[in-house]
Amino acid sequence: MLPTAGAALVDYGQPLERFIQRLTALLEGDYHLGPRAVALLLLQDDHRLLARVRRHEPQAQQIQQALEAARQELGRAPAYNITMSRHQAAAGLLADVLTLEERPRRSFRELLSTFCINPWTGAPLLMLVLYVGLYLFVGKLGAGTLVGFLESTVFDRWLLPPVERFVEAVLPWPTWSSLFVGEYGIITLGVKYAVAIVLPVVGTFFLVFSLLEDSGYLPRLALLVDRVFKRIGLNGRAVVPLVLGFGCDTMATMVTRILETRRERIIATLLLALAIPCAAQLGLFAALLSKTSPTLLLAWAAIIAAQFLLVGSLASRLMPGPRPNFYMEVPPLRLPKLSNVLTKTYSRMHWYFKEVFPLFVLASVLIWAGRLTHLFDLMLAALSPIAQALGFGEHSGRMAEVFLFGFFRRDYSAAHLFDLEATTNLTNNQLLVGAVTLTLFMPCIAQFLIMKKEHGWGIALAIGAFTFTVAFIMGTLLNLVLKATGIQL
Repeated sequence: MLPTAGAALVDYGQPLERFIQRLTALLEGDYHLGPRAVALLLLQDDHRLLARVRRHEPQAQQIQQALEAARQELGRAPAYNITMSRHQAAAGLLADVLTLEERPRRSFRELLSTFCINPWTGAPLLMLVLYVGLYLFVGKLGAGTLVGFLESTVFDRWLLPPVERFVEAVLPWPTWSSLFVGEYGIITLGVKYAVAIVLPVVGTFFLVFSLLEDSGYLPRLALLVDRVFKRIGLNGRAVVPLVLGFGCDTMATMVTRILETRRERIIATLLLALAIPCAAQLGLFAALLSKTSPTLLLAWAAIIAAQFLLVGSLASRLMPGPRPNFYMEVPPLRLPKLSNVLTKTYSRMHWYFKEVFPLFVLASVLIWAGRLTHLFDLMLAALSPIAQALGFGEHSGRMAEVFLFGFFRRDYSAAHLFDLEATTNLTNNQLLVGAVTLTLFMPCIAQFLIMKKEHGWGIALAIGAFTFTVAFIMGTLLNLVLKATGIQL
């Protein structure tokens, strides 16, 4: 029998129903929804609605107290109880109208789904996905083969020589021609890095991410890592922005909105800024470090993973708030649909050209202006002693430029380190120290602005200062340990 108009379809049980009635009695404003619906949204931490209630409700303080009392009495986020009650109600409705036949054997997809979630089989499958998807496809193909062809052949051999001659003929004044061509020109640096070095890496990562997303693997990965993530103040749902951070940390910072509490969003934002390399960094470092010695790549990954877990665990202990709860719909595994994968990859590539590509051009202009006003030289002078402390010796000046580029784009600095290694005799130890420091380095301008938009100036500046400090402390300690132990990787 269907409920009559105005009746509640779901009974949320005591004491939740008592808090729903209490909130309903306190609400006086017009929200174009029934009071019960508004109460449920408030209990599920609808931040926009809660802000509206704080502005317009005469009894806003009593409403806030009722919400806090619900969290205390229930011992977890009320949203969890609401979701589970709705699942039970839906299951009850289905049981009345749906009959499922017993199947004697489980299908291969069901077995594979179980293997993806079970820690004993899920961890090796995850390692396989990372090896094939990120290391071979993004690192070797994207950052190796495609970057090599586009940079060395397409740009250095075919495009840049005639472009440089044309610009120098049209603008014979070195000051103005250097804006477009030369060591830091818009075309020779900004466009080249964005298209020849970063684009192949980002493009191959977006393709891999779209394949995983359309296959249904990501929700299973969320279930697999949920227990580990609980130790760093997050839950399995955080795997979506964190994995997306391997494509672009700026986009991933916006996606942290899917997390339930402000505490989780801040922790996820901190970890994205500190220990999640974007696709360009990941691909370039994978190609650069594995080219000289696979040990370098493993050491780099172990150090970054340790920082991720250490900082996340400390943040979880120091930041107040309830333990995160986790519930997620798990769709069936399926073969990715080509049209879906291509559409998702195209939309993300469109975002890259619209949002990120102009930042490379802007960075080139800022560098040009900085060199023209000698501000660039002052910043390099300030960073050179830090590079010296990291053990770069005669290359400290060049390495200071790499760090300076990191202020504009993190992938910019990775690309410049890639070029630096090709033109100098950096040791394996220096490569490892440089890669670790640049990975932990402070967020780029675009990510910093998104952090400010999501959390305000205070949080954005605090995260920027923290990551800057941690990066150089870890780089210096790593250099000292390698020297003290005499280890030569």
